[in-house]
Amino acid sequence: MTAHASPGTSGTSGTSGTSGTSGRRPPVYDAVVLAGGAARRLGGADKPGVRVGGRALLDRVLGACADARTTVVVADPRPTARPVRWAREEPPGGGPLAALEAGLRHTTAEHVVVLSADLPFLEPATVGDLLAALRAGDADGALLIDAEGRDQPLVAAYRTAALHRVLTSLTTTPTHDVATAPGDSAAAHGTPASSGAPGTRTPPGTHIPPGAAAPAGEAPAAPARHRSTLAGLPLRRLTAALDLVRVPGHIASFDCDTWDDIASARARIREHGHVLDEWISAVKDELGIDLDVDTGVLLDLARDAAHGVARPAAPLTTFLVGYAAARAGGGPEAVAEAARKAAALALRWADEETAAEPDVAPDATPDTRPDAE
Repeated sequence: MTAHASPGTSGTSGTSGTSGTSGRRPPVYDAVVLAGGAARRLGGADKPGVRVGGRALLDRVLGACADARTTVVVADPRPTARPVRWAREEPPGGGPLAALEAGLRHTTAEHVVVLSADLPFLEPATVGDLLAALRAGDADGALLIDAEGRDQPLVAAYRTAALHRVLTSLTTTPTHDVATAPGDSAAAHGTPASSGAPGTRTPPGTHIPPGAAAPAGEAPAAPARHRSTLAGLPLRRLTAALDLVRVPGHIASFDCDTWDDIASARARIREHGHVLDEWISAVKDELGIDLDVDTGVLLDLARDAAHGVARPAAPLTTFLVGYAAARAGGGPEAVAEAARKAAALALRWADEETAAEPDVAPDATPDTRPDAE
């Protein structure tokens, strides 16, 4: 079944303090991030550690799902911008389904967001959109589609029970119906094998029930074998068995498979409309702080200090505002209050320079100043 949901904000870039299009906090969910691929198209480079906008690709993805109850990264452990739980598929490098199964073992929420580690433009709002689309109906999952309409199953939200159901079924699916004798290349290529005795070939398409005797002159059918691992299975085996909702998101679904993709992502981040938000996010990650503030207030303060006092006053004033806010307990309210006081001071400072009359007390005269001759 194919369904399409409203795109919401999934194609946009920018920082946001809430997830989803409604501004409400998302439901409780876990996140599984697959970060253990071989990155062959990058020449085997450490793709999760490649930096875009000053931040590792993996850290950018972890920022988008920061409000997950549990975040599991399937890869070898490495330093990250926030704490996560680590898992590894068996065997290592066994592919996306094996990695997904390994990550799911550590999740308990009803919904799970599944992400690759190479999504430079993924935002919390996109994760919120996927979760909203999932809980809006009875589908097994909600995934992004790219600009060409292709499914992106590693930018998706799923019902955890549905994933467990399908992954279990894939490990118990028979690998074939009738056993093939070792070295029987004819049978392996779909050609009916002959026992060598005239008149004893089984007609094509004949169904032999499990446990039934084989026709005379033919070897008995061996019991059907079952997979014991998901290694090597493609993602389409999973998505083909799920009822999915499609959510447009051509920017958020952009992934970095090649060095050209990396270069394109780095160039986009430095475009005028994105650079400030990207820089602030990078600084917060680097300093280990998680604080959403009104950047417009701080920019106005910097402008007032630069114009009303002196240009170097702008960065110094904003630094002092941050320090004062931290002393007051931190948080957006403390920043806003410190910025308000500093902005008022900057305006009073500028007013003194432009005032027509000196701002002095009624009983004061110039020759009463401490430095008067």
